Amino acid sequence: MTAAMSSRRGGRVDDHGTATRDAHLRFRPDGTFRVLQLADVQDGPDVDRHAIALIEAAIERADPDLVVLTGDQIRGYDPTFAATYMHRRGDAPGAPLPPGMRVEAAVVRAINRISRRSADDAVTPQTLEAAVRRCLSGFLGPIVAHGVPFAVTYGNHDFQCGVPLTRQDELYRMFPGCLNPADSPEPGTFALAVDSSDDTRPAMGIMMVNSGDFAPECGYGSPSDKAVAWLGEAAGSLGAPSVVFQHIPPPEIYDCLLPVGRFTANAIRGYRRHADACYILDAAHSRPGSVLREHPCCSEHNSGEVSAIRRAGGYFALFCGHDHTNAFVTRHDGLDIGYTPTCGFTSYGPRGGDHALRLFEFHEDDPAAYDTRLLTYGDLLGRAPRRRWYRAFGDRTLCDWGCIGDLLRKPKIRVALAALCGAGIAAAALAQR
Repeated sequence: MTAAMSSRRGGRVDDHGTATRDAHLRFRPDGTFRVLQLADVQDGPDVDRHAIALIEAAIERADPDLVVLTGDQIRGYDPTFAATYMHRRGDAPGAPLPPGMRVEAAVVRAINRISRRSADDAVTPQTLEAAVRRCLSGFLGPIVAHGVPFAVTYGNHDFQCGVPLTRQDELYRMFPGCLNPADSPEPGTFALAVDSSDDTRPAMGIMMVNSGDFAPECGYGSPSDKAVAWLGEAAGSLGAPSVVFQHIPPPEIYDCLLPVGRFTANAIRGYRRHADACYILDAAHSRPGSVLREHPCCSEHNSGEVSAIRRAGGYFALFCGHDHTNAFVTRHDGLDIGYTPTCGFTSYGPRGGDHALRLFEFHEDDPAAYDTRLLTYGDLLGRAPRRRWYRAFGDRTLCDWGCIGDLLRKPKIRVALAALCGAGIAAAALAQR
């Protein structure tokens, strides 16, 4: 990292050229502050090289002042973690893997036998932390190497590897540049102040929120009461406009969508309690380039997070990950709610070239008037790789089978099916002559 970059970021730099944990975040002299959101790496101990290349290229292109990791960094259900896997909190280690992952594990074993390759050593309770550190080293490598401070929150799969989030927080803090405080209300919930360029005041707040994992009854979780209460006070205490980063979207995400008929082109069927309707983006309130590719998988329990944000005032946006193919920014009742797609290549996602990180450029005089765009694999690195079929299959089986209906609502699929039916009818007619 150059001295100029170090000075612009305003953080202390150690002897290895990497930002230290007490890095001082502040706007650049030109009044801008750049944040790179990294969502859903979702990989096992050996992070896919294409994901690492994408992170590296995005950092080089963006020159960010901060990287935020918004959960599901670890593919906790990866077959490698079979001996320590926990489906839900409170499970004993070694719970049965999801069916798709068992298929993936069987295919990998068969491929290794056929090719006479030695199988990767399975993680054991004794080697678990070393495997998790190896995973963290993979995706954090480019961030640390470029000396960029980073902040981490958690998703619904991180804990499933068997390492508690409190310990994961400690493991992240072992890496230079980690800004996660040891005294946060809970792992992944904390505030970062970004000072003005002249260092006289906090000019913006960045709120990292642990949005939970799974609900006890079924479905996805939501922020804890403690996190919601903290969020209601944090922006006021900071006294600056603030943005929230978390993993799972709030239930209000469906207020940002338009319900439409089931046969509407490109409509997406809702999730769980919203499954009786299909939805499209409200183009009038969404930023250009926004894409809804799958149903938002929010909690069925409304924790009151968005209500607390609105009552508190000062918040202008909430960004999440979780749903790997969604990539949109929409506005509802004075609050931007946005998605960043996955940057990983081991779990499911959009077409390879559309895997991305999201760049934000905030402006000191008005942080709410921010600019944002996706830095995609296709734009940065060219032709994207194909995922191994057995991994794509395994992860897809974790998704709702209602995705099939969404696929059939795509115009290209309809045209292809119509052509296929037409060809079948023509062939049948010829056969009867």
